[in-house]
Amino acid sequence: LEYQAQVAESIGRPQMASNLRRAAEMTAVPDARVLEIYNALRPYRSSAEELAAIADELENQYGAKVCANFVREACQVYKKRGRLKEDA
Repeated sequence: LEYQAQVAESIGRPQMASNLRRAAEMTAVPDARVLEIYNALRPYRSSAEELAAIADELENQYGAKVCANFVREACQVYKKRGRLKEDA
């Protein structure tokens, strides 16, 4: 997947490259945990603290820095748009 990401970057497809890198990182995360994280990322399902903990887990336990940054970015967007659990 990393090789495919490099190819995508070389032809000017940075978003595709990012998606492939996230997919590569997620292969280290157990399937059940991936589903839990997926559900946690839905609007109104998690607090800012819960999303921060997920991001830290992805980065520190699985070495998934791209995915961790994705979750942190989602948290910022949810804060801005009032989509966190405490906003429901």
